Amino acid sequence: MTDNEFLANFHMDKACILQLNSLVEDDEAFSNYKGKRNKWLSMLHVMVLLKYLGSYGNEASLEKIGHTMGISKVAVNECVM
Repeated sequence: MTDNEFLANFHMDKACILQLNSLVEDDEAFSNYKGKRNKWLSMLHVMVLLKYLGSYGNEASLEKIGHTMGISKVAVNECVM
């Protein structure tokens, strides 16, 4: 994904998202997810949440966000709820 596409999708540049992720990646909510520690899990949550918060109307549906992110609507629901 190019920098412009990234900015259009998440309304932040990559550096800001990396900095935001660094604030939450060591939180206990991500420390033992299904028995494993995964740095990308926190990043996925941050990116899905930003996409959700930056979407309006039907674009905020779990299905549409899941399609954009390449994950299931169940995974999207786990990230935002």
